[in-house]
Amino acid sequence: MAYPEPERAPDATPVREARPDDGLLTVRAAEGDEEAFAVLVREHAPALVGLATRLLGDRTEAEDAVQDAFISAWRRLPEFRRHSSFGTWMYRIVTNRCLNVLRARRPVTSLEAAGEFAAPEYDSPERVTEARDAVRGMRRALDDLSAEQRACWVLRELDGHSYEFIAETVGISQEAVRARVFRARRCLTRALGAWR
Repeated sequence: MAYPEPERAPDATPVREARPDDGLLTVRAAEGDEEAFAVLVREHAPALVGLATRLLGDRTEAEDAVQDAFISAWRRLPEFRRHSSFGTWMYRIVTNRCLNVLRARRPVTSLEAAGEFAAPEYDSPERVTEARDAVRGMRRALDDLSAEQRACWVLRELDGHSYEFIAETVGISQEAVRARVFRARRCLTRALGAWR
C-alpha cells in the first residue's frame, strides 16, 4: 500500500533522507533485504575494484574478483558476526580472492594487461621510452613479489592503510605485515635501482 506524501508549503525544499549506516544495512541485508545489500555494493564496489586492480594488474580480473567476493558475502551474510565493519570484511574477502588468483597464475603473468603508459606530449622520445621502461620495470618487480608481499605492500603504500587494518584484512599479525612490507620495499628498491 502506498502512503500519501505529507503536504508541505510550496516554498519548502524536500528533505533528503540520510543513508543508513553500514551496520544497519548489513543487518537488513543479512535478513534477506536485497535493496540494502545493493546499497552496500554501490558504496563499497569502487574502492574494492581499485584495490583488486592494484593487486592483480588487470581491470577485468579485478571486476570478476570483486563480483565473486560480493556473491560470497551475500551467501555468508547471516554468518557475519560484525567483529569488524562490513567494509573491512569485504576488503578481507577481496584480498583473499586476489591472493588466490595471484597464486594460481604464478609464475606466468601478463605485463601487457595494465596497458601502456601515457607520457606527456612535451617529453622527448627518449624520456617517453625511459618512462615506459620504468613502468614495465615496476610491473615486473611487482610480479616478482610473493602474493602476500604484494597485497601487504599495495594496502600499505598505495592505499595508505594502517598495519592493524592490513593484519586484520590479510589475516596475519601486524609484525608479519611489517616484515612483508619491508621485504617488498627492499625487493622493489633493488629491482628499480636503475630507474632512480
